[in-house]
Amino acid sequence: MSTVSRTTGAPEAAPPTRSWPVLVVVVCAQMLIWLDTSILNVAVTTLADPVEGLGATPGELEWVASAYTLVVAGTLFAGGALADRFGPRNTLVAGLALIGVASGAGAFVDSPEWLIVARVFMGAGAGLLMPATLTVIVQSTPEEKRTRAIAIWSSSSGLGVAIGPVAGGALLSHFWWGSVFLVNVPIVALCLPAVLAVVPDLGGSRRRVLDLPGLVLSVLGLGGVVYGIIELGGGSAWYGPHVLLPLVVGGVLLAVFVAGQHRSRAPSLDLRLFRQPGFTAGSVVLLIAFMALAGHLFYAAFYLQGPRGLSPADAGTVMIAAAIGIVLGSQASPALSRRLSARWTVAAGVLATAVTYVAYAWLDGETPLWVVAALLWIQGFGMGLVGTPVTAVMMRGVPPQLAGAGSAVNSVTRQVGGTLGVAMAGSILSAVYRDRMAEAELPGPAQGLSPAAGEQARASAEAARSLADSLNLPDLATAADRAFLDAMYAATLSVAALALIGCAVAVTGLRARPAPGSPEPTGSRERPGPQTSATHPQEPTQPSDPAPRGTAR
Repeated sequence: MSTVSRTTGAPEAAPPTRSWPVLVVVVCAQMLIWLDTSILNVAVTTLADPVEGLGATPGELEWVASAYTLVVAGTLFAGGALADRFGPRNTLVAGLALIGVASGAGAFVDSPEWLIVARVFMGAGAGLLMPATLTVIVQSTPEEKRTRAIAIWSSSSGLGVAIGPVAGGALLSHFWWGSVFLVNVPIVALCLPAVLAVVPDLGGSRRRVLDLPGLVLSVLGLGGVVYGIIELGGGSAWYGPHVLLPLVVGGVLLAVFVAGQHRSRAPSLDLRLFRQPGFTAGSVVLLIAFMALAGHLFYAAFYLQGPRGLSPADAGTVMIAAAIGIVLGSQASPALSRRLSARWTVAAGVLATAVTYVAYAWLDGETPLWVVAALLWIQGFGMGLVGTPVTAVMMRGVPPQLAGAGSAVNSVTRQVGGTLGVAMAGSILSAVYRDRMAEAELPGPAQGLSPAAGEQARASAEAARSLADSLNLPDLATAADRAFLDAMYAATLSVAALALIGCAVAVTGLRARPAPGSPEPTGSRERPGPQTSATHPQEPTQPSDPAPRGTAR
């Protein structure tokens, strides 16, 4: 159990006892977030089915995915502040409980709108949970073991990605669509007592308060930007009020949010953290890498269950390759960082993902599945090389009393990237698909396809295939598959271009050398900020923080 500094009120670092049992518990809790995201990837086609699912439109499916990540991103700042204020164990327990209740309720809704509401509350719980897990690791793990602990923590994403599709496919093969959300309840029931029994009460800082105005501005700003992007993909003109107005308002609110953080005595986003070049560059790389990954997984799930005709269970089995790659890449990254530096390890990882995204432009309905699995493995391994070194570089110079804030920034870049990636890829996918279907010669009323049904077929490939099956129109299914592949090619090339930008940021931004005499836990050549070191981080000062930093026992 940690103590609290008498001069700063900040939590001191926990003694290194029981660090591995603590790591196992927080990784299991963290894995729940990735499980909840990946399990949805194999359920999207079922949710779009008007008979087996909820008949959700492409725009509603984007919001089912984006509402979760959007709210996670918005509440992460609050989660980090709450972890610093009340202690990470308390916010971890609160987050798990909220996810469990919202998942149980979401499993029994009867409309896409109510499912989106349930996903909002799931996201709020995840927003409390994510920064708490990394804060616990940073404060309870000794310095010499921290990089390995972060690597295992990063591997939780791979485990979640691995378990999610397989579990989702098995559940959808035997139960109704709501089972993919109900499965969270027993996991939460196991994690909660484990957290209370194993995770130490690290305490909190009595001086840290919640920045409610900043939180509201960040959520509304991100919501406006993502809403505008989704509406653009839904067919609205870029200059129309449904697109331009939310984009402009959202951008202005985000600008006001950032400007307000400079003057706030208790900022949700502590901008002092960005004085360190490694922290800033790492945040940008994570944002871009997860934006590309989330966008890619969104259309990859449709590809496997659409033109390839795989069942949810079979699609989940193929996607295990990406999960295995993430786990292996995360475990290999510390050694590669020591040999090559974090800069080149991260750049190589992002470049590997970009190559796989480009390769999807040559896939079709006849591509051997082993080729798809190989691409997914390379993509996962590349992402595994990114997460651990970047996180270690970002958290190296963060003092214990700001561990929650630093963890929140690290997590929010992943979630904002995921939100924007799904919105971007979904928008491109929907827009190009509609254009190709508008150009295609669809069966007319004489063949059984009414004008209203034709509009439905042009809305989504899933709707077109459902109509083709019910009306026995194989040409309609063929046209839908062809249009979807053209849309996927456009989306995947856009995602690849984004990943190449991330690679350039890694090469140019993660290149500073460490301060003389300071340890180098990741083997990287990045330097902490001018007033910090890896061993004795010093809290950035401001008029309201005159006291010295807390020190670990």
